[in-house]
Amino acid sequence: MLRKRRVVVTGLGTVSPIGNSIDKFWNSLLEGKSGVKRLTRFDPTYYTCKIGAEVIDFDPSLYLSAKELKRMDRFVQFAVVGAKMAVSDAKIHLDKEDRNRFGAIVGSGIGGLHTVESEHRQYIALGPEKGPDRISPFLIPMLIINMASGQISITLGLKGPNSAVGTACATGNNAIGDAFRIIQHDEADLMICGGSEAAITVMGFGGFCALKALSLRNNEPEKASRPFDKGRDGFVMGEGAGIIVIEELDHALKRNAPIYCELIGYGMSADAYHMTAPDPQGDGGVRCMIAALKDAGIKPENVDYINAHGTSTLYNDKIETLAIKKTFGAHAKKLAVSSTKSVTGHLLGAAGGVEMIACALAIKHSIIPPTINYETPDPDCDLDYVPNEPRAQKIRVAASNALGFGGHNATLIVKKYI
Repeated sequence: MLRKRRVVVTGLGTVSPIGNSIDKFWNSLLEGKSGVKRLTRFDPTYYTCKIGAEVIDFDPSLYLSAKELKRMDRFVQFAVVGAKMAVSDAKIHLDKEDRNRFGAIVGSGIGGLHTVESEHRQYIALGPEKGPDRISPFLIPMLIINMASGQISITLGLKGPNSAVGTACATGNNAIGDAFRIIQHDEADLMICGGSEAAITVMGFGGFCALKALSLRNNEPEKASRPFDKGRDGFVMGEGAGIIVIEELDHALKRNAPIYCELIGYGMSADAYHMTAPDPQGDGGVRCMIAALKDAGIKPENVDYINAHGTSTLYNDKIETLAIKKTFGAHAKKLAVSSTKSVTGHLLGAAGGVEMIACALAIKHSIIPPTINYETPDPDCDLDYVPNEPRAQKIRVAASNALGFGGHNATLIVKKYI
């Protein structure tokens, strides 16, 4: 039987509504500083929901040339900048690495909506006679989801395994899990992985409004994302990227790399139930978490903390709570469970990457980030959600859940590296 190689997390990079550096991101999480505000990227006056978690103060020109920027949709810019941050954080010297053994798997839930909409507007403005001639030759290569990982490989010269994932809000976790297995099976030594999303556009945002999935707490933006609270009324749409570097343990030790934690388990499943609603019995989530525990070779009682999917929607939070209780039994009441989406909003395909960064930092600093805006307990959500204040606690093992439209479920498990 092939021995699975050990894999560690050595670099973190994020572009987020609460900061475009790891320090700002982490400090905002611990301070409970919400990234939710009234939308500025377009006029939301005629939308039912008028708030979101936008990336602000983002200057991609610090990392990319003007020529590169013109050929990248906003979600690709986020991904490439996040990747460069993570490589720098991991203290990787690319010229010293075998780039045939260095790959990337970065996905997106939706892809290049900014490009689609801007090109379509131009087509409509010029009409069917002149419009087709003005469609950009970069339209397709800018909008497709795989261009996040493609541009990362091009920009950094990475020639190892390269792929993309598109499993809605489970994208980030699936990308990290797939990259994890590639290193375990000796197909690469280092992988850049995670998710990126930039779908706060007139159509993308409008689509979620039409689904009636978004919070309508327009007069209190900072309090709108309130996972597990009885007064929750929908999620808050966000944007950004969460990108990490993972690498084979011996490779990391040989170059004296910083090690945040060890990645030990990955599970995934399908609800096979509904396009947008989770299975009301939480069956898919249960099977997913059990698969991750089995892959990690640990028992439920070994887990100290869960970074929940915790979207702040009525059904997700109730059903995820049920799934956690079914998976962990009596230990569920001893678990710390928090949702960092209460601070960041829901970054869709980027959520898993950003939340894995939160897990890595929680393990490193022995602090659990809180679930903010938790005011009124819900009888259906009766776990320890680390309400409103960070908690100093040693974390040996942490899990991160991601549940996506289409019934996609993905769980990652990390532990303190010893």
